[in-house]
Amino acid sequence: MKRLVFSLLFCFGVLANAQNTQQIYNIIDSVSAERIENDIQTLVNFGTRNTFSDTLSNTRGIGAARRWIKKEFETISNNCADCLDVFYQKDFVTQKGNSRVPHDAWVVNVVAIQKGIKYPNRYIIMSGDIDSRASDTMDFTTNAPGANDNASGMAGTIEAARVLSKYKFESSIVYVGLSGEEQGLFGGQGLAQYAKENGWDIIGVFNNDMIGNIKGIDGVIDNRTFRIFSEPVPPTETERERTMRRFYGGEVDGVSRQLARYVHKNVKTYMPEMNPKMIYRLDRFGRGGHHRPFNDLGFAGIRIMEAHENYTQQHQDIREENGIKYGDVIEHVNFDYAKKLTAVNAINMASLASAPPSPKNVSIGGIVEPSVKLKWDKVTGAKGYKIYWRDTTSPTWEHSRYVGDISEFTLNGIIIDNYYFGVASVGENGFESVVVFPNQIFRD
Repeated sequence: MKRLVFSLLFCFGVLANAQNTQQIYNIIDSVSAERIENDIQTLVNFGTRNTFSDTLSNTRGIGAARRWIKKEFETISNNCADCLDVFYQKDFVTQKGNSRVPHDAWVVNVVAIQKGIKYPNRYIIMSGDIDSRASDTMDFTTNAPGANDNASGMAGTIEAARVLSKYKFESSIVYVGLSGEEQGLFGGQGLAQYAKENGWDIIGVFNNDMIGNIKGIDGVIDNRTFRIFSEPVPPTETERERTMRRFYGGEVDGVSRQLARYVHKNVKTYMPEMNPKMIYRLDRFGRGGHHRPFNDLGFAGIRIMEAHENYTQQHQDIREENGIKYGDVIEHVNFDYAKKLTAVNAINMASLASAPPSPKNVSIGGIVEPSVKLKWDKVTGAKGYKIYWRDTTSPTWEHSRYVGDISEFTLNGIIIDNYYFGVASVGENGFESVVVFPNQIFRD
């Protein structure tokens, strides 16, 4: 009888995993390059989307752009039985102390929340930037189409909402257009603070900034490679945590780096034609993006973007000099590539929103022993747990073992000194949480 019950449960599990795998492939297939192109063109047609541009016109400026984005989210919500909560989140920014602010203004974000049915206060956030800029950051009247930077990321966010709103998930998904990026990440700062004040449990932030260019200034043309930027450890870590890292490792195992590994693994599994490139850096050299304000508050956040940039098409007035055409115009955007990176976001948000919470406390032991011991706190909604380990020099998890519905396990024959370890929760549907690096040490 026990064998029969086990066999039935096994069969149901296999069937559920197969159905969920098919759902991921369906999500990939549902993303539309044509819709992304149409949305980018609409955003470009507003002339400039500088954060401090016209807010009253219905056809030009940041005001018209954000009203159109809000209307798109509302249309999506209407098509899914009001499944999205759409609203503006805003903060007032002044000239005082801000060298890139030409005049006082409201920085307005457009937010659409798809509430989770099991963990409504757990959030995965996908963001694109609404604003664009000309060569002079302070110039808010000159045309600045911002086709790739960052109408592509904004269009990808809207398209992800269209696709994922057709499904129900355990955790909540937030689709957001952020403003004020070019003047100092004001929109991200405002939303990150809003999330903190409202007690959001943020699983991760996917900042999409420039996801449409495949022709680099270095001459490389590549429509498959993309970069995942992530910082190694949170800036909010304590002195004790820094001291522990010195003796126990974890210099590249913070929450944002684990989120990057999660994306890398999922893409390799479901989109093997793509080449995710993990960049061990918060952002591009000396530069910043809208995931950083979330990182500053201790939230996991990464930047997803193209691998080969063309700087003549970024932050440039539209012109031609010495045979070089400058400007971020729509002719330079590859919509099929933007579709692929939108799908990268969509499948990872769907996976995370379908998974149980990560174990909060993971302890490790096994010093001067021929085995590694791991303990963790069980979480609601997990059917079991999976232990991961890798060489200390490896960028991604190399080995794993599912250990079932238990709270401790010993990996015999594995030497603690030679690897890094982590634990993930696994749901009944087969979806996994982000891996948690050990945050406690124990000795038997």
